[in-house]
Order: sequence, then structure tokens, then C-alpha cells
Amino acid sequence: MVPHDPSWRAAYVAESQRVARTIGKTVFAVHHIGSTSIAGIYAKPVIDILVEVLDLSAVDIHSAEMESLGYQVMGEFGIPGRRYFRKDELGVRTHQIHIFAAGSDQAVRHLAFRDYLIAHPEEARAYSELKRRLAAKHPDDPEAYMDGKDAFIKEIDRRAIEWRRSKA
Repeated sequence: MVPHDPSWRAAYVAESQRVARTIGKTVFAVHHIGSTSIAGIYAKPVIDILVEVLDLSAVDIHSAEMESLGYQVMGEFGIPGRRYFRKDELGVRTHQIHIFAAGSDQAVRHLAFRDYLIAHPEEARAYSELKRRLAAKHPDDPEAYMDGKDAFIKEIDRRAIEWRRSKA
């Protein structure tokens, strides 16, 4: 867990362009998500990219090309309707790509979560502090770390969706 690094934005831009070119014409939109997309909060230095596509099945034909970019192809990896890719460099995770159909519930949820925390800095700080405490408490147990964030994330997800609907 490290303080926010402004260079994460440039890392997102560079990688998102490579990924979008690789996946091609089915790309509808590309978004920087996750903690590295929220200025001012602590994060694991892993760039999360959400790609919305017009045809999810068309993504599968680009698996070998994604591998050539250094990604491991993970399929749905526990979330129906997702294509997940992860990249490690020297054994350290650097990027995660989450691909969903454009406008899907999961895409909307991820974007609402990010946008809500950007618009509510006090809640973003609370999330940052929770992550720091959990990382210190569970430095070698990623499952316990994730379990510790679960209730907070679900509550923010609920608030974020309500907030997004109120703005529509």
C-alpha cells in the first residue's frame, strides 16, 4: 500500500491504448478504475482498466494477442460476463484488465464506485485508511485483506448506485 502516485494516470493511458488497439473495433469505452484512479488515496500500485465492449464474445479471439502484451488470460475468473486479464512483471502484478459488455451491471457498478469516491473525498479517505489498516494487519494474507474490505465496499457500492441514479 503506497500513497497516490500521479504517474499512475500516464501508466493507465499508455496501457489502455495498447489494450484498446489489441481488442479492436468492439471497444466501446475504456476507463481507469480501482484505487489508482482516485487521487489522494493509498493503493496497491496495480493499474486497473475497465474496457466496455459491444460484443464480449469478440474479445476471446484476441487472447493470444493479449498474451503477447504480457497478460495472463483468466476468462471470467469468478464474475460471470467478464473477461479478466492480469499482467505481472518480475513476479509483481502491474495491471488488471476487466472487460464487460457496455452498460452491463458490473461495468456500471465499477464506474459508480470510482465516481462516488472521487465526488466524496471524506469517504475516499475512510476507504484509504481501512485499506492501510488491513494491509498492516494482514501483510501476507490477501484473502483476509479482501474479506476486511468486503462490507465497506458493499456499502459504498449501494450508496454509489443510489447517488448515480439521483444524478440521472
